[in-house]
Amino acid sequence: MALNHILTGFKVLDFTHVLAGPAATRLMAEMGADVIKVEFPPLGDMSRALPTIIDGRSAYYVQQNRGKKSLCINLKTEEGKALVYDLIRQVDVVIENFAPGVAARLGIGWDKVHALNPRAVMCSISAFGQQGPLSGLPGFDYIAQAYAGVTGMIGEPDSAPSLPMLGLGDVNTGVHAMAAIGYALLHRERGGEGQYLDISLLDAYFHCHEINVALYGLTGRIPTRAGHHHYAVCPLGLFRHGDRHVCIIALDPQWPSLCNAMGDAGLASDERYNSNAKRVERAEEVIALVQAWVDRQPSVEAIIAHLAGHHVPCAPVMNIAEVCNAPHMIERGTVRRISDPKLGEFTVPGMPLRFSGFERDAPLAAAYLGQHNEEVLGTLLGLSSERIAALQATGVLHANPAT
Repeated sequence: MALNHILTGFKVLDFTHVLAGPAATRLMAEMGADVIKVEFPPLGDMSRALPTIIDGRSAYYVQQNRGKKSLCINLKTEEGKALVYDLIRQVDVVIENFAPGVAARLGIGWDKVHALNPRAVMCSISAFGQQGPLSGLPGFDYIAQAYAGVTGMIGEPDSAPSLPMLGLGDVNTGVHAMAAIGYALLHRERGGEGQYLDISLLDAYFHCHEINVALYGLTGRIPTRAGHHHYAVCPLGLFRHGDRHVCIIALDPQWPSLCNAMGDAGLASDERYNSNAKRVERAEEVIALVQAWVDRQPSVEAIIAHLAGHHVPCAPVMNIAEVCNAPHMIERGTVRRISDPKLGEFTVPGMPLRFSGFERDAPLAAAYLGQHNEEVLGTLLGLSSERIAALQATGVLHANPAT
């Protein structure tokens, strides 16, 4: 379907797979860009085989690739390569997330793309970037996370690091890529040429360190895992109530409010605790005071309601089921229901970007492998149905409605 949105009219040739690249082009598709997802036969994007799978259809693939057209083409054939070159001449953006060097070996590196279409913006997404000692290593989200010093900051100080069970690095990198692409297009629209964008998970992850790097750079102190409580702000952490946890944060402006909420207003002016620096020095004492108050409360709901009444930042630690059914999440559209021909109706994250002049959460669909071969090649390149059928018969094009 044609979507009237902020990127309507821009064409994207998308060679990405799994998550980081597809996250970038998914957001662009939600904003109306015409995204042509190039997949290779016989299986296409490897995420088509990732769970949850029902009747041969992957919910993972559907979530990340709704609104994109699928062109399944054998780039290792001369005819396939020629078709891709013709498409590059027609588009505004080329994006790939192969390992560094693979795009060039496939004949779609920046030099070739820029020669074919000087106005095209090309974005390469990789784990470690296009150059440097690590660039040739295989990498995924958690690999870049470990190299970026992020994994080492997660978990209890006296135990092994932990992994977050969500694609923080991939999606975050996809958003970085999308932002860079948008500004490169703005530069081009102002009269500049196309740009080459080198976006890495390592850079995006390292970019998230708000305190750790400066602390080391200025003091030589190496930050370590702090577990349930932050090492530089107190109180900032997770407090247990029964089998649940509550996150409570009180910086200096909120500390008096927390003291009032706990029924001990005098604690706010206590010389031992009247600044964040002092509270950090006596963190065990402060945490014990807050935990003792939490223990006396009847429920997590009562804690949240009481602290919110005193304007103390707090939240229950929620599981996925609780989040998906929370009234705020539903009303705001942070979670949304989508419908798929094979998977039926299910819940996915909503579109996080909101524009005052455009609708959000368009009813987009994910394509089966090669679903748009004829549409893309017929519309953009003017190929006849007979020519497209011949390309499919010789293996240059491929389709699999079962996916």
